[in-house]
Amino acid sequence: MTTFPLERPRENGTLSGPLTMFGPDFPFAYDDWLAHPGGLGTLPDGVHGTEVAVVGGGIAGLVAAHELLRLGLRPVVYEAEQQLGGRMRSAAFDGHPDAVAELGAMRFPVSATALYHYITEAGLQTKAFPNPLGPETPSTVVDLEGRRHWARTAADLPSIYQQVSDAWDKALQENAERSAIEDAIRRRDVGTIKAIWNNLVSRLDDQSFYEFLANSTSFSSFRHREIFGQVGFGTGGWDTDFPNSILEILRVVFSGADDEQRSIVGGCQQLPERLWTHRHHGLAHWPDGTSLADLHGGQPRPGVARLERDGAGIAVQDTCGDRRTYPAVVFTPHVRLLTTRIRTDERLLSRPLWTAVERTHYMGSSKVFVLTDRPFWRDADPGTGRDTLSMTLTDRGPRSVYLMDDGPDRPGVMCLSYTWNDDSAKQATLDDDERLDSILAALARIYPGVDIRSRIVGPPITVTWENEPNFNGAFKANLPGHYRYQRRLYTHFMQQEMSPEQRGFFLAGDDISWTGGFAEGAVTTALNAVWGVLNHLGGTTVPGNPGPGDLFSELAPVDLPMD
Repeated sequence: MTTFPLERPRENGTLSGPLTMFGPDFPFAYDDWLAHPGGLGTLPDGVHGTEVAVVGGGIAGLVAAHELLRLGLRPVVYEAEQQLGGRMRSAAFDGHPDAVAELGAMRFPVSATALYHYITEAGLQTKAFPNPLGPETPSTVVDLEGRRHWARTAADLPSIYQQVSDAWDKALQENAERSAIEDAIRRRDVGTIKAIWNNLVSRLDDQSFYEFLANSTSFSSFRHREIFGQVGFGTGGWDTDFPNSILEILRVVFSGADDEQRSIVGGCQQLPERLWTHRHHGLAHWPDGTSLADLHGGQPRPGVARLERDGAGIAVQDTCGDRRTYPAVVFTPHVRLLTTRIRTDERLLSRPLWTAVERTHYMGSSKVFVLTDRPFWRDADPGTGRDTLSMTLTDRGPRSVYLMDDGPDRPGVMCLSYTWNDDSAKQATLDDDERLDSILAALARIYPGVDIRSRIVGPPITVTWENEPNFNGAFKANLPGHYRYQRRLYTHFMQQEMSPEQRGFFLAGDDISWTGGFAEGAVTTALNAVWGVLNHLGGTTVPGNPGPGDLFSELAPVDLPMD
């Protein structure tokens, strides 16, 4: 187990180290900003204690509130669900509180250095996640078109899988300068990162993931593209991702987000919950030991029903009818809620921003978890000597099966199915029992003679994020041509040039980030919003520790022309 696993050593005076989620669109060192002993900034004494609304109690909202409290402000958190966490949702199985189903986020790359700052601060431990063919995964089965292949490493698979892997590597090298930009990210060479990435954005913004493959000479074979779409790149990215912008995929690859992923021991929901109860020391304004929970009497305020500008600031009305006005609001839920569940004053955003909100594209996702009496899949099959069951990738309905356990004498957790988009829609109208029946029927064809149902303890735990009323989707995934919209959303924290009626309302969350679906994007956009609030209320960052807004002009994402 580990907590914060990354260090960046200096070699011959040159910064070098592992691949991290440093850019490429906005290469700002959030981890360094957080680690500075002087803190993120200071506010005038007269501003201390000022209330700032934070809408949403997911990881973005809790990080924003956590840092605003440190600055001496009084965050007021609104949360529509009955729990904190957002898509960091860990559901415990009845009678087994230590066994959890990770319904949203479940694996976190060590390249997510800002996220791991908070994992460490919260005192949480992590362990390797059992991804396909991972070193901690006992075995993997790839089942395509009725043919089953068992493997411990990629070398155990038929040669065509290696051909597909080589084709992907070749496509990235020849058409996306993979080695050059990853080397620049390792060295945190901002000039080189921007020179390469800005060119790729201009050249590839209009290409889908599938078009990028089809245009690559290494993927001239449809069979190779088909297999790649079924198995995916790294730990995900199946053909359900093919319609999305290739830029979305390149960001994941170049930042190491799909490699060396870890889970949080005991469930990821502990992170936002611990930020909520964290007792701060050395605070501006507040007594030593103050927590967010203390300032809220233990519970956040209800969900938000209305947002509008009034003469004194931004009015927030909750679902119980209480109305309060704030000089600043940080909004962290999916932005589509601004057009659906929340009645929002259009003056809060410019018309180009509203267009970007309307065009934001979200992926659907479903998961089905069950608890078993023990990790029976580790038993040796008497006929083959192999594991009874393996981590599974398949073109059948379940698409992927993950196996988690904490030892042979404790219950096991099976993620029986993890699906996206069209595959998620196939399950969306089924109830829990119907989902379980269809998945077990598919797995019986892959593992004949293995009675999974007899090992299941209790009912399944399921989720379909597009059906969740306060989410309406799992995560943002831009379509081709959407870069300009994403840039508008991401840069919204820079408000100096905005009209007065649009200032003070800050967007944050992973759908505002360049890496939808990754907690790192939620954390870093929350930190952007914190800088925005700091600046809006007359504060400044500390000398020697500039924030994202201070360095914006030199790091800004490329601004593609409209004509």
